[in-house]
Amino acid sequence: MSANVEYRKHTRTAVIAGLGAYVPERAVKNDEIAEQLGVTTDWIRDRTGIEQRFFLEPEGATSDLAVEAGRRALQSCGNPDIDFLVLATCSPDHPFPATAPAVAARLGLRGIAAFDLNAACSGFVYALSVSAGLLATGAYRTGLVIGADAISTILDRSDQITAPIFGDGAGAVVVRAGGHDEQGSITAQMMGSDGDLLDIMKTPAGGSRQRSFGVPTDIDHSYFTMAGRSVYKHAIARMTGAATTVLNEMGWSVDDVDWLVAHQANRRILTATAEAIGIPAEKAVINVDRVANTSAASIPLAFVDAVTAGTFTPGDKVLLAAFGGGATWAAAALTWPELSLTGPAA
Repeated sequence: MSANVEYRKHTRTAVIAGLGAYVPERAVKNDEIAEQLGVTTDWIRDRTGIEQRFFLEPEGATSDLAVEAGRRALQSCGNPDIDFLVLATCSPDHPFPATAPAVAARLGLRGIAAFDLNAACSGFVYALSVSAGLLATGAYRTGLVIGADAISTILDRSDQITAPIFGDGAGAVVVRAGGHDEQGSITAQMMGSDGDLLDIMKTPAGGSRQRSFGVPTDIDHSYFTMAGRSVYKHAIARMTGAATTVLNEMGWSVDDVDWLVAHQANRRILTATAEAIGIPAEKAVINVDRVANTSAASIPLAFVDAVTAGTFTPGDKVLLAAFGGGATWAAAALTWPELSLTGPAA
């Protein structure tokens, strides 16, 4: 028995006890995006594997998505008392203050610890790892982890690289302190970053770096930008490396994995990552065709779709992997628990 396995036997971690997700009502099909970009629907489908995405109405914000997903997750497990809330997002309601306290207040969770975590598309897996650490201290018993992003609010609708790919949504899990041998426990995780890759995905304006120039904000700098080819290469390499690290930590072979739930970047990245890890494509949970890339929300949204479809069985070994701006990457492993839902995301 490895030292790490022996250590886990005597420590606490986060156990997933509730699940919920939400996307806005407005479904945006490929024909609408294609008309804006002057391309065909086949062009979008062939490059991304995406058929539709959901956009907030103009008056909406990330917190609206987060509140609804959080409410559903809490209801799914009987509205337990919550000690902390972690909101993974790269599109907060405001640059300052954090959005998490407002989300907590709207959920009736006033007075608890609440903070934002920005690891872009890796944010949800980062937040799971952070919650496992908080619960392991013994100071907290139950938490709410939400991944929510409204990337449509920072999209240049004329950009052929980003406009077809992203949508809005939120997903949430309730986590409680528990043992590593329980179903639903986050039994291994890793996180990584490389700031030298800062420029492959970013929104230039809105922070102190842009304001330090002392010039008015260029509207184009307020949009999210992405270097597609670099993202493709690094996403596959980093998610594969992170997933392999977690598999080794768990002592799992690729044959032991029942399901891979990777960040839903686009279909090509998902299938290439599964192949690079050595997991058959049919074991990769994919819902990017229906909801597009929802950044920090993508993995919990995939959870809800898999539960709704009857894909997951309690006890299934599930491997998570994500890559996002920063650049950041993360992976985690869990055995799937018995969960109920208050309703599908879409």
